[in-house]
Amino acid sequence: MKRLLWILLLLVCSGFFLFQQGYRFNATPSMPKGIYQLVPGNPGIDRGDLVSVCLAIEPFASLALDRGYLRSGSCPDGTEPLLKVVAGLPGDLLDVGPEGIRVNGRMMPQSMIAATDSLDRPMPISTTLSPGRIPEGMVLILSREHPGGFDGRYFGLLPLASLQKVKPVRVFEPIGG
Repeated sequence: MKRLLWILLLLVCSGFFLFQQGYRFNATPSMPKGIYQLVPGNPGIDRGDLVSVCLAIEPFASLALDRGYLRSGSCPDGTEPLLKVVAGLPGDLLDVGPEGIRVNGRMMPQSMIAATDSLDRPMPISTTLSPGRIPEGMVLILSREHPGGFDGRYFGLLPLASLQKVKPVRVFEPIGG
């Protein structure tokens, strides 16, 4: 029994240490399941980069938590951080249509905007996602893995400064596959 407690304590301490070092485990369908690490410092963000972000926009954060799109987590609003892909940067041209979202003329995978979720509840409508140029300091993040992902199609553009670059450490299925 004593040995089991020591092993449990070691696992908890190891998990805490890894979390402090920026390691995160993703178990959601929005990105491949696996271990990711927050990139330290302030690296530049490019189109296609994996990013983590706290959804600090209401009513979207509350809605995501209430409906189970996000679980409770370490973000200031009480949700878990989102893990998504940067689809559009400041100055990029957005076109939003019934077939999905185009960035600079290129159709984004899995970007069709659904009217309802899998339980037939109406999806929120973003007031910041509209055709035109992405404003300075804003970005569009999407989930290219899961057509039902909760992403910029619904909550719109986010501040570039709110993103944390992420790198995959060990994923259990191919990214983008």
